[in-house]
Amino acid sequence: MVAVSANRLELLQIADAVAREKSIDRSIVIAAMEDAIAKAARSRYGQETDIHADINAKTGELRLARHLLVVDEVENTATEITLDGARRHNPAAQVGDTIADTLPPFDFGRIAAQSAKQVIVQKVREAERDRQYDEFKDRIGDVVNGLVKRVEYGNVVVDLGRGEGILRRDELLPRETVKTGDRIRAYVYDVRREPRGPQIFLSRTHPQFMAKLFAQEVPEIYDGIVEIKAVARDPGSRAKIAVISRDQSVDPVGACVGMRGSRVQAVVNELQGEKIDIIPWNPDIATFIVNALAPAEVVKVVLDEDRERIEVVVPDAQLSLAIGRRGQNVRLATQLTGWDIDIMTEQEESERRQKEFAERTKMFSEALDLDEMMGQLLTSEGFTSVEEIAYVSIAELASIEGFDEDTATELQDRALKHLAEVEAALDARRTELGVEDDLKSVPGVTSKMLVAFGENDIKNVEDLAGCATDDLVGWTERKDGETIRHAGALDGFELSREDAEALVMQARVAAGWIEADEPAADGDDAAAAEA
Repeated sequence: MVAVSANRLELLQIADAVAREKSIDRSIVIAAMEDAIAKAARSRYGQETDIHADINAKTGELRLARHLLVVDEVENTATEITLDGARRHNPAAQVGDTIADTLPPFDFGRIAAQSAKQVIVQKVREAERDRQYDEFKDRIGDVVNGLVKRVEYGNVVVDLGRGEGILRRDELLPRETVKTGDRIRAYVYDVRREPRGPQIFLSRTHPQFMAKLFAQEVPEIYDGIVEIKAVARDPGSRAKIAVISRDQSVDPVGACVGMRGSRVQAVVNELQGEKIDIIPWNPDIATFIVNALAPAEVVKVVLDEDRERIEVVVPDAQLSLAIGRRGQNVRLATQLTGWDIDIMTEQEESERRQKEFAERTKMFSEALDLDEMMGQLLTSEGFTSVEEIAYVSIAELASIEGFDEDTATELQDRALKHLAEVEAALDARRTELGVEDDLKSVPGVTSKMLVAFGENDIKNVEDLAGCATDDLVGWTERKDGETIRHAGALDGFELSREDAEALVMQARVAAGWIEADEPAADGDDAAAAEA
């Protein structure tokens, strides 16, 4: 196949055939042949010899040349030549130049020819892998069609025509069975370059697989008139998809459903009967969450934007529908919206409100030495803490029906006195626990936090600076299939992870570990870095 004595055109014909068969560039095949011939020639002239082969891409003419380095004193005759010897080839040669010494053609032996063939096969295989990777790395996020080539331990190898994809068992739909020769559609979610060749990872459970299927079935999505804003799936069982229209005359839900449900049914059939709720997306998060909980009806929502949490109140009869079988409906709505959703019935909400009202009334009555009626009056006016009463304006307190300026002043004095007593008690407890004074100077740290720190063996600024975010707010882990919650030092303070991280960073500034204007490092890693 690679004998030098072969017909010149035969070399080019071989290169053309291999390039067509493997779908790679002809020049790559010719370069592989040149390397193979050079390797075979070295087996004849010596492995140390620097031999180069050159095949003319138009005529097929082969030239072999030995490259020699021009030196003053030759140490290796296989790779070096004296200046006098070099000038017999090229009168202008200088020390440090390279001289090409043409070699005569020769016939390969059987072993040399076999070795050259292996070089060509290896080079062509590498070029084919590069071509596959370059072709498929730009197709991440696309849906591809292929034939099932084989099934190995539940994993499916799919023939994609110019490459092979792997569909792992956990990326197949539950209870889905595929056989060799079946035609299958899947989503390309990753392409990696690996020693054994490019690995093309496919999925039929990825949320974007559904989005791409809708784009294929719904022209309005393909044209950009209707946009898919979010997708949440419980593969093989149920899914929710949020859509919005950029054209007021086009109903996004109707466009996805199609005439008599034809479009959505095509997607459902591809996903083995997975039920799909198509939901209109809304920029108002409360409205969007109400839509996402369909088919359940919602009576009221209460948003906590700081914690991205929402309480949803539904009629008593709608509770099971809102939660769904095994929590499926609320879980999908949470995935779709990105908010934590707490669902309660009207009766539960009423009982909770009554309990909160009674607790706040009792708190005001005891802290401010009031009768129950005045405590109820403050609670019904929306006050939730003694701090609010202590620092609200006298005029606002006096505006409450039945209050005058003297009553308001007396209330505020009692509130300030109570807060001072609480502060003194907390400071005494903090001192008793051995928490140092310098920890009080860290911005964001309160007296209650100081006590909590002392109870968790955080005694000074250095201790707080060495904490990770999880040490303050806690963390969860899965163990033996069960989720275990580990409490943090500031559990119960309703502190977000961002707030906790900011607290740790302030402590590191106070401890002199970092500069005040230095960008915050990851809260969990920086402590280890400083340790």
